[in-house]
Amino acid sequence: MKLHEAKTAGSNLFTAYGADYVEINGERHSGSLIVTGNSIQPWAAATFEALAEEHFNALLALQPEVVIFGSGQRLRFPHPRLTAALTNAGIGVEVMDSNAACRTYNILLAEDRQVIAVLLGE
Repeated sequence: MKLHEAKTAGSNLFTAYGADYVEINGERHSGSLIVTGNSIQPWAAATFEALAEEHFNALLALQPEVVIFGSGQRLRFPHPRLTAALTNAGIGVEVMDSNAACRTYNILLAEDRQVIAVLLGE
């Protein structure tokens, strides 16, 4: 097995999560979030039922390779029309519960991928 040094120093990593929060680099956050390697910002999508195309279209400006969508504490898939702009631009969209999204984001960031985690805070 060949080990490589992780290239995530100074990057935003999920360090803990629970039913109503996530911790990023040891700092607790709640609500819906957009997390990249170098930024954390609120996401306008407050609930699953309120998801709209513009919530996902806004992610295009960040130019990710992959968007990890954390749907909250249970797995729920957004309608494909909501994520169509991302997939039409060749951006991968993966859907999972928010805990799995946090773990997957950390792995992809360690692989030096241009990944974004978008998490519903409900």
